[in-house]
Amino acid sequence: MILETALITVKPGLEEDFLAALPRGIAVLEQAHGFIDVEVHQGIERSEVFALHLRWATLEDHTVRFRESALFTQWREVISPFFMQPPVVEHWTAHDVQVDL
Repeated sequence: MILETALITVKPGLEEDFLAALPRGIAVLEQAHGFIDVEVHQGIERSEVFALHLRWATLEDHTVRFRESALFTQWREVISPFFMQPPVVEHWTAHDVQVDL
Protein backbone atom coordinates (compact mmCIF):
# COMPACT_ATOMS: atom_id res chain seq x y z
CA MET A 1 0.00 0.00 0.00
CA ILE A 2 1.19 3.51 -0.76
CA LEU A 3 0.02 6.89 0.42
CA GLU A 4 -0.43 9.73 -2.04
CA THR A 5 -0.51 13.23 -0.58
CA ALA A 6 -1.94 16.06 -2.63
CA LEU A 7 -1.68 19.62 -1.33
CA ILE A 8 -4.33 21.66 -3.09
CA THR A 9 -4.54 25.43 -2.79
CA VAL A 10 -8.07 26.56 -3.61
CA LYS A 11 -8.95 29.98 -5.05
CA PRO A 12 -9.88 32.40 -2.25
CA GLY A 13 -13.51 32.21 -1.24
CA LEU A 14 -14.14 28.84 -2.92
CA GLU A 15 -13.27 26.59 0.02
CA GLU A 16 -16.88 25.60 0.75
CA ASP A 17 -17.60 25.04 -2.96
CA PHE A 18 -14.53 22.80 -3.19
CA LEU A 19 -15.71 20.77 -0.20
CA ALA A 20 -19.18 20.49 -1.74
CA ALA A 21 -17.70 19.20 -5.03
CA LEU A 22 -15.41 16.61 -3.41
CA PRO A 23 -18.05 13.88 -2.98
CA ARG A 24 -18.53 13.85 -6.78
CA GLY A 25 -14.78 13.58 -7.23
CA ILE A 26 -14.43 10.84 -4.64
CA ALA A 27 -17.18 8.89 -6.40
CA VAL A 28 -14.90 8.90 -9.47
CA LEU A 29 -11.88 7.78 -7.41
CA GLU A 30 -13.85 4.90 -5.95
CA GLN A 31 -14.13 3.42 -9.45
CA ALA A 32 -10.34 3.34 -9.94
CA HIS A 33 -8.43 0.05 -9.80
CA GLY A 34 -6.40 -0.11 -6.58
CA PHE A 35 -7.97 2.91 -4.89
CA ILE A 36 -8.50 2.23 -1.17
CA ASP A 37 -9.67 5.43 0.50
CA VAL A 38 -9.09 9.14 1.01
CA GLU A 39 -8.97 11.55 3.94
CA VAL A 40 -9.48 15.27 3.42
CA HIS A 41 -7.91 17.84 5.74
CA GLN A 42 -8.32 21.62 5.61
CA GLY A 43 -5.63 23.96 6.84
CA ILE A 44 -6.23 25.86 10.04
CA GLU A 45 -3.70 28.64 9.50
CA ARG A 46 -4.33 28.65 5.73
CA SER A 47 -7.93 27.57 5.20
CA GLU A 48 -7.53 27.67 1.42
CA VAL A 49 -5.05 24.75 1.56
CA PHE A 50 -6.36 21.19 1.58
CA ALA A 51 -4.33 18.04 2.17
CA LEU A 52 -5.77 14.94 0.55
CA HIS A 53 -4.34 11.63 1.79
CA LEU A 54 -5.20 8.92 -0.71
CA ARG A 55 -4.31 5.28 -0.24
CA TRP A 56 -3.64 3.06 -3.25
CA ALA A 57 -2.81 -0.64 -3.41
CA THR A 58 0.30 0.07 -5.53
CA LEU A 59 2.14 3.07 -6.91
CA GLU A 60 1.26 1.96 -10.44
CA ASP A 61 -2.44 1.92 -9.56
CA HIS A 62 -2.18 5.67 -9.14
CA THR A 63 0.59 6.76 -11.49
CA VAL A 64 -0.27 4.50 -14.43
CA ARG A 65 -3.70 2.86 -14.23
CA PHE A 66 -5.51 5.89 -12.81
CA ARG A 67 -3.54 8.74 -14.35
CA GLU A 68 -3.73 7.23 -17.83
CA SER A 69 -7.46 6.52 -17.60
CA ALA A 70 -10.61 8.45 -18.40
CA LEU A 71 -11.32 8.46 -14.65
CA PHE A 72 -8.38 10.83 -14.11
CA THR A 73 -9.90 13.23 -16.63
CA GLN A 74 -13.25 13.03 -14.83
CA TRP A 75 -11.58 13.59 -11.43
CA ARG A 76 -9.75 16.67 -12.71
CA GLU A 77 -12.91 18.06 -14.31
CA VAL A 78 -14.53 18.07 -10.87
CA ILE A 79 -11.69 19.52 -8.81
CA SER A 80 -9.41 21.56 -11.09
CA PRO A 81 -11.74 24.58 -11.48
CA PHE A 82 -10.95 25.35 -7.83
CA PHE A 83 -7.13 25.23 -8.16
CA MET A 84 -5.19 28.40 -7.42
CA GLN A 85 -2.09 26.56 -8.67
CA PRO A 86 -1.23 22.98 -9.63
CA PRO A 87 -1.37 20.57 -6.66
CA VAL A 88 1.81 19.27 -5.05
CA VAL A 89 1.60 15.47 -5.23
CA GLU A 90 3.97 13.01 -3.53
CA HIS A 91 3.94 9.30 -2.74
CA TRP A 92 4.90 7.64 0.53
CA THR A 93 5.62 4.18 1.82
CA ALA A 94 4.92 3.10 5.40
CA HIS A 95 7.46 1.75 7.86
CA ASP A 96 6.74 -0.05 11.10
CA VAL A 97 8.81 1.55 13.82
CA GLN A 98 8.88 -0.05 17.26
CA VAL A 99 9.35 2.13 20.31
CA ASP A 100 10.77 0.50 23.43
CA LEU A 101 9.61 2.25 26.57
